[in-house]
Amino acid sequence: MVSIKLFLTDVDGVLTDGGMYYTESGDEFKKFNTRDGMAFELLRQAGIKTGMITSENTQIVARRAAKLKADYLYQSQRDGGKLAAAEAICAQEGLTLREVAYIGDDLNCLGLLQRVGLAACPADAVEAVKQVPGIFILDKKGGEGCVRELVERILTTL
Repeated sequence: MVSIKLFLTDVDGVLTDGGMYYTESGDEFKKFNTRDGMAFELLRQAGIKTGMITSENTQIVARRAAKLKADYLYQSQRDGGKLAAAEAICAQEGLTLREVAYIGDDLNCLGLLQRVGLAACPADAVEAVKQVPGIFILDKKGGEGCVRELVERILTTL
């Protein structure tokens, strides 16, 4: 296995179940899994940097990233922006994409998934993502602890 020094994740469909919840007044809600939150702590304890890269741009995600003490948060990343964000983080950290683990679930994650050292996806990812060569398809679905599942596997193989 590749030596992982940076863990990156998509948000909607990975850290959440992909649902968009709205109240009558227009407030948005997202449900995050607390076990995925502990995964960030486990990574930090192991000396692995963390980050979130998402197409959305919300205060909900900013608050979640702050609570998890993620080292990096890139929002509004579309049209190849996720790969560019990961490359920028790698440049800042002095890493290569081969030292990155990334978990994503949808078409906008493909470019990054195809380039990282360890690519993974939730069990309910779209079929095109599941077809990425060498991708690790997790047992858990998005929002159900798939990040924790991947982190535990990474940490037991280091």
